[in-house]
Amino acid sequence: MHRIPRTMSTQHPDNVHQPFFVEQSLIGGEDEIQEAYYAYSHLGCDEQMWDFEGKEVDNFVVKKLLTKNESFFQEKKLGRDVFLTLRVPNPEVEKTEAKILLETLESIPRSYDAARLFYGDDIAPIFQVIVPMTTSASGIDRIYHYYKDIVAGKNSWPVRPGDMSIGEWIGDFQPQEIQMIPLVEDMNSMLGVADILREYLRDKPDVLFQRVFLARSDPAVNYGNVGAVLINKIALQRIDRLAQEMAIPMYPILGAGSAPFRGNLRPQTVSSLLRGYPSVQTFTIQSSFKFDHRPDVVQNAIHAIDTHPVGPPLPIDEAYAEDVLRRYVRAYTAQIRSLAPLINAIAPAIPRRRKRKLHIGLFGYSRSMDDLRLPRAITFTASLYSLGLPPELLGLNALTKKDIVFLRSVYPSFDSDLKDALTFYNPDMPHIPEDVGQCVRAYIKSGTVNSAHKEITEQTLEALKRESFDDVVACVLRSASVRNFLG
Repeated sequence: MHRIPRTMSTQHPDNVHQPFFVEQSLIGGEDEIQEAYYAYSHLGCDEQMWDFEGKEVDNFVVKKLLTKNESFFQEKKLGRDVFLTLRVPNPEVEKTEAKILLETLESIPRSYDAARLFYGDDIAPIFQVIVPMTTSASGIDRIYHYYKDIVAGKNSWPVRPGDMSIGEWIGDFQPQEIQMIPLVEDMNSMLGVADILREYLRDKPDVLFQRVFLARSDPAVNYGNVGAVLINKIALQRIDRLAQEMAIPMYPILGAGSAPFRGNLRPQTVSSLLRGYPSVQTFTIQSSFKFDHRPDVVQNAIHAIDTHPVGPPLPIDEAYAEDVLRRYVRAYTAQIRSLAPLINAIAPAIPRRRKRKLHIGLFGYSRSMDDLRLPRAITFTASLYSLGLPPELLGLNALTKKDIVFLRSVYPSFDSDLKDALTFYNPDMPHIPEDVGQCVRAYIKSGTVNSAHKEITEQTLEALKRESFDDVVACVLRSASVRNFLG
């Protein structure tokens, strides 16, 4: 049983400013090796997510990390003190990326060999994989067994009938097993996460603990900010009950980003997130958190997470929460439908920050909205902020006074998140849905709106109408610099 990380550095491209070690406009290749080392050594992150989903990735990351930063990793052992966790494609969803999963799993024993040579000891530098868009126990169980029975299992297979084993010929395949971290992203899977985990664990009596990753950004795009919060709160309570039922420690990971819509996890808001999500073991430290603030500010914020105790989740009335959720999502969805053409018009102007293809969006799999296509969460969020309409404001018209009292009890930062979003609201923009405008007027106070950001959003809309793409891109970056996050 090893230490469970409190902070996971990720490659989510929500940053305005690029880090000092990036020579070109996009982070990629060797930059990401350097980024992982920087996250460990300078920022104090316990863990780095290594994302194989939707982009070309360096399969020799362990060898390069160890050989390029020998003194650091002799002191901080990879796989024991700091951790590298692979995010792999889900073959049930990403058919064109499916075989990358097999290549990635095959690289794990090779990384083990590199670490054994480096340390002179049997330390698995990689032993966990994150499976995105998990919807069933069978989906993660297949990956678990493919690795155990085929990747590591071929250790004892004969090379040919009656011949030596593959392990004798090539060398043994370690580790013998890996741990699955399901990443649940859609409402049904998140609300049913305890059932998924229960089924997955029922034939694994030797499991000492289980990590589970709860998405925060894609649920916000699909179900709105309040919807995403409620879904996560219910899921965390159900995970906690399952841990007690099965007597297996559960360690939730929350995938929060810098924009309030995506979780509002910035160095300045760490205490708020810790108060609102006391049972979350691991918080994602995304690109904007790392690169849009001074290093000492980032270090102090990560230290605050590391030293804060984990406790039980905030209790939530699940029946009432699901009632609020249904009404809120209905209102949010209607507003998104009216805004979709405008969002899709500005989305191409949102700058890329990494060399990657777009992940598959969950809207492509949503039964209730299967005719609606929207950009992924960071681009979606940046698009609406760039137009003076923070997406946190959508759907609020569905909430009653009783609902808001309830939300404040389970979502302690409801008011402060809303205040942060309203700073970048432009009430004069013509595309603001009338029901949104009426709802948020009560929250607008003198000095709330950032005048510089307001002016830039008006220039953005004018440039969009003129179809001046370069001007739109310039305006998008200017407003993002005012916010200190892209999306």
